[in-house]
Amino acid sequence: MRDESRPPSLESDAEQRLHLRGSWTLAHAGAMAEQLRQAPEQVERVDANEIEHLDSAGVLLLLRYARRNGLELEDFHFREDHVPLVSAIEDVADDRPKKKREYGVSAALARLGFAVHDNWKEILALIGFLGENLMKFGRMLAQPRRFRLTATVYHMEQVGLDAVPLVFLLSYLVGAVVAFLGANILRDFGAEIYVVELVNVAFLREFGVLLTAIILAGRTASAFTAQIGAMKSREEVDAIRTLGMDPIDLLVLPRVIALLVMLPLLTFIGMIAGLLGGLSVGAFSLDIPPQAYLARMEATMEVRHFLVGLSKAPLFALVIGLIGCLEGLQVEGTAQSVGERTTSSVVQTISLVIVIDAIMALWFMQMEI
Repeated sequence: MRDESRPPSLESDAEQRLHLRGSWTLAHAGAMAEQLRQAPEQVERVDANEIEHLDSAGVLLLLRYARRNGLELEDFHFREDHVPLVSAIEDVADDRPKKKREYGVSAALARLGFAVHDNWKEILALIGFLGENLMKFGRMLAQPRRFRLTATVYHMEQVGLDAVPLVFLLSYLVGAVVAFLGANILRDFGAEIYVVELVNVAFLREFGVLLTAIILAGRTASAFTAQIGAMKSREEVDAIRTLGMDPIDLLVLPRVIALLVMLPLLTFIGMIAGLLGGLSVGAFSLDIPPQAYLARMEATMEVRHFLVGLSKAPLFALVIGLIGCLEGLQVEGTAQSVGERTTSSVVQTISLVIVIDAIMALWFMQMEI
């Protein structure tokens, strides 16, 4: 049996090679550190074949010595029975706690630059994911057998029918609030009857589709990310590929198609609910009889406002579905990653929906539509 108490030692030769001997274990931590402090800096190779015993403490000290002197792991020669230990320690040696956040102008600019770079990568990934889905959708039209009818109908129920009460309630309340605010301003001019036009235009053009999209961005995009992310962390997506099936056909397209069908319908429900909210305020607070309110609504309502609002729904549905599924497919396999990606999908979808709505509102206004 070898003597485990033999202390570590080292010596260098004329060829700038370092020879290690003895037991490089935790029991000799002090001696190891002292030997490495005395080791020459101009070393090209480290011969560790004569090390008798080696543990994680010895490997960590040697790796730190290598980093200080610009050596790579390939410059070390270990015994074959020590190589697995060294490789395992080398893989996790850099998993240390992150440094404390730095403050100052330069640190803030650095964080801003990293954030812009990360957001740009997310935009490129979303564009690439859109192209992939369009290609797979075209392939599905050419090969209808790829269409997952059962999954699509299931997601239509989840996305659409289950969200009807929430969309109706919130749209109704927001319509009532808009009518209240408009009435408080218009009362000073004796023009309370124009609350009807205010609610009509606001909900047909903007609030109906925007409020519905924001609700689905928080409710549906997060659900898509969590569902696909959980499958990714359990390696079910890899299993789907192993079985010869396409995850886009199986997981993404049914969800996107369900959103494309249901979001316009939910938008219509949200518009009706908002108009009913305005009608309730007019009847019970502004002393406008329901018959007069409905007559004014019929006289002033224009179909173009309805079409402008409804035209935004498919685009919002595409954005919500793609971001929710893409973030789920980007989960790295841990519970923390699922939570981070779910939060990211909600933030991205809500932000992008509002930005697109603002751009389209400005475009329609410039085109006088």
